[in-house]
Amino acid sequence: MTRRLRPHRAWGLALVVSFLAACRTSPPAPPPPPPTPVGPEAVAGFDDRSNGLVSDSVHAADRTVFDDVEEIGDGLGPIYNAQSCRECHQNPTSGGASQVTELRVGRLGPDGRFRNPDVAVGRGADTIRGRTLVNDRAICPNAAVPDSEVQERVPDEDTISTRRASLNLLGDGLVEAVADATLLQIARDQRRVTNGRIHGQALFVPIVESPGMTGVGRFGWKDQHASVLSFAGDAYLNEMGITNVLFPDEVTNVCNTAAEPNDKPGPDGVSDIDRFARFMRATKAPARDSILAATAAAKWGSTLFDSIGCVTCHVRSLMTAAAGTVINGGRDTVNGPLAGRVFHPFGDFLLHDVGTGDGIAIAVPEHYGRRYGRYTWREFSMDSVLGARNKVRTAPLWGVRFRPRLMHDGNSVTLRDAIERHRREAADVTERFRDLTPAEQAAIISFLKSL
Repeated sequence: MTRRLRPHRAWGLALVVSFLAACRTSPPAPPPPPPTPVGPEAVAGFDDRSNGLVSDSVHAADRTVFDDVEEIGDGLGPIYNAQSCRECHQNPTSGGASQVTELRVGRLGPDGRFRNPDVAVGRGADTIRGRTLVNDRAICPNAAVPDSEVQERVPDEDTISTRRASLNLLGDGLVEAVADATLLQIARDQRRVTNGRIHGQALFVPIVESPGMTGVGRFGWKDQHASVLSFAGDAYLNEMGITNVLFPDEVTNVCNTAAEPNDKPGPDGVSDIDRFARFMRATKAPARDSILAATAAAKWGSTLFDSIGCVTCHVRSLMTAAAGTVINGGRDTVNGPLAGRVFHPFGDFLLHDVGTGDGIAIAVPEHYGRRYGRYTWREFSMDSVLGARNKVRTAPLWGVRFRPRLMHDGNSVTLRDAIERHRREAADVTERFRDLTPAEQAAIISFLKSL
């Protein structure tokens, strides 16, 4: 039998509920959206054609190398995650994102500082140090070395672990061409307009191809690279085991039978990592779904996206540096279709603590090479690196409609859950989203589905 509240008890309960609702602190008003840069638009699309930086035929040839499947004779391994760049970057076309994830681990030392794992391989014949990445695959035992093995396994003491989803590479030439000063200014503006509640970190990192030089990181979940060439050389070694001019040392020599470096320049003097970098620079930016973007729901959601403050970190529009601007420690110059172009990544490429950080810091030898210690890298700070271990790069939302698994770890499978997971620096924005009506929340989801 259902028990009914007496009138005075029901009245008292309603009074308590009203009092608690009145006492709930509303989040501060959202800051104004960042100013929209004015200039010619960067080209966008998924047609596999060049953005104009190189000819379509050169771009197609570079894409073929990007798609190539590596074999043991090419230098694959000894440990690796994938046999081609495309394997991890292919949705909806070569260079896009994917649902492939990689495993990273580590631990805290007695002093509370992050420590990279020491992974024993080859039945203890070697210990892999200086990396947080634990590769999923290995090339042996095989016909050449039937009695060896080199599979990595996570040590018992390394209790901090995460998976990280593969990133979109389309449009990265535009991202590379954004001036460091632009990203630094975004970080300053975030602090100013939010009274410090949101404070993106611009991390200065080594530019591997320019010894001694650093730049503001923007590639990778931890912003570990400032140039697409550094990113390409890193991935070629650590994801596929292919040594190259930037990363000439094998992770381990157990089962290794290929001569170093594995990536040698071809008859034209161009190496694979140079082709990867040129391919990324010539890709077009991800395009929006023009049909969904034109709907009333998506347009309404776009306005609400700004009004609750999402745009503070998911910055709609950025502008690349002017033609002739020198980047990457003096190695490259911004030019052609990458110069002075406005593009729409819906991201600030800064590090933030939004409560989903994985606790893993950048492993310096892994990402900058075992020889990195030979140089003095200006503005590079290990304290900044270790201090950012619970931060991740703002996920650029261009192309998010092609990702059924979301956030850096892929653990969110709906856009709503991804929004709800935002805490810490993003707590006020998440609370404003919760305060919207169901129809308003649905409009924001519709807008995101158009990106």
